[in-house]
Amino acid sequence: MESENTFKTKTGFCHILPDKIVLTRDGVVGNVAKVTVGNNIARILLIYGAITIGLFYFGYEAFKSGQILQPILFGLIGLYLIYGILSSLNNSATPIIDRKKIKDLKLKKAVKGLTRSRFEVLFEDENGKIKKRLIMLPGSLTDGQNETEKAVEIMREEQLLK
Repeated sequence: MESENTFKTKTGFCHILPDKIVLTRDGVVGNVAKVTVGNNIARILLIYGAITIGLFYFGYEAFKSGQILQPILFGLIGLYLIYGILSSLNNSATPIIDRKKIKDLKLKKAVKGLTRSRFEVLFEDENGKIKKRLIMLPGSLTDGQNETEKAVEIMREEQLLK
């Protein structure tokens, strides 16, 4: 029987196996994520793109009618979404990562009350491209601090995190 280390993620569990990392979705949050994102991030980026176009359109219409604050606000939100889209183009939602293909793994700690901790895994996909897979850890309302410590300990034991 192969050894397995498991820790909670935002939408399920992360299983660290000797040859691969497997992310599984569990419960209501995982099922919603499976429907909305699936294993491809392109759908969510298209939705963000449509929202951005709508924001710029409504901002332009408001500007034509003489408003000032609304176009500035819509423009800033639209620019923020464009930045998010561009920085996420290289992300992956793959549930299985071959450990031999992992190039780097970093821990990004939570900003209390604003963000949650996450692992950023840089790996080579089946096409030879370097992709980034985010492993979002539980938030502060779901015992995120203890779960993060457990996840970091497992990643260090498995020599994935230096």
